[in-house]
Amino acid sequence: MTTMNVDSRGTACPGPITDLIRAYKKAQNGDMIVLVANDPGVVPDSKAWCERTKNVFVGSKNIEDYFEITIQVTGKRA
Repeated sequence: MTTMNVDSRGTACPGPITDLIRAYKKAQNGDMIVLVANDPGVVPDSKAWCERTKNVFVGSKNIEDYFEITIQVTGKRA
């Protein structure tokens, strides 16, 4: 299992989700993606993306001036 860190601070929608998708394309099932962004829409957008793609939204944290989103990759087909 690998943890991929994606820093999208300073980008507005759809930048954080675009960065998440780029990381997802490189990931394997079981990997974790930690996305940080200061766009307040990143939390609901990430939850919706996980529901659509069958990945697991592990959680989110509001840290100072940004959000940290953790996603477990489970939706990749073999």
